[in-house]
Amino acid sequence: MNSSDRTPADLLRSALATDPARPLVTFYDDATGERVELSVATFANWVSKTANLLQGDLAAAPGDRLALLLPAHWQSAVWLLACSSVGVTVEIGGDPAGADLVVSGPDTLDAARACHGERVALALRPLGGRFPRPPEGFVDYAVEVPGQGDRFAPFAPVDPDESALIVGDTELSAAQLVARAGADAVERGLTPGSRLLSGLAYDSWDGLSAGLYAPLAAGGSVVLCRNPGKLSAQALEQRVTSERVTDRAM
Repeated sequence: MNSSDRTPADLLRSALATDPARPLVTFYDDATGERVELSVATFANWVSKTANLLQGDLAAAPGDRLALLLPAHWQSAVWLLACSSVGVTVEIGGDPAGADLVVSGPDTLDAARACHGERVALALRPLGGRFPRPPEGFVDYAVEVPGQGDRFAPFAPVDPDESALIVGDTELSAAQLVARAGADAVERGLTPGSRLLSGLAYDSWDGLSAGLYAPLAAGGSVVLCRNPGKLSAQALEQRVTSERVTDRAM
């Protein structure tokens, strides 16, 4: 983390400038056997495409509120950084009826329909696959994002002192989020090259920090595990070894 980094998007830009080829997010779904590894460069490309979709096609602007109804997943992490790039406030598990936009997984589509603004649906299938049949009233993320630009430039500057994240009773500006992530990284002893394995959900600050923000702030990476309860203790230890994990949050 550089002293000039004041938003999560700044953290990603610093990581991209330092070592674009290193792993940033390694994702496992232990219910399906899926494994996806994204380097800093690949992750940043997904973020740019998603930010272009958000700003261009969905007409989102700084100050808008987005209800994020997604589990701990590599695509959720992409959306968190894309919103930071545009200046959109992410409310984790927020009420779609009070949001300007909603991003939903396949299990929360009924709740997401309460949003009167733009609605985006993610199938959360392996390799970012699309829905077999697009849900009515939603933009299918997997259909729309591939054609978006690989470079992103915000229409308006992002103010690091404006709200960036709401999770539970906690609301953080972008600058506060970066500072808190950096403090968490120090507390965990994370350093450049650290590999943090997280089995925590993305429904709390602790889960978001361990599963994305603290490793990003430290110059490390995350091994993000969805449905870790389906993994035996022996298999978990094998993963710790094979992924060169240096710390864990379960």
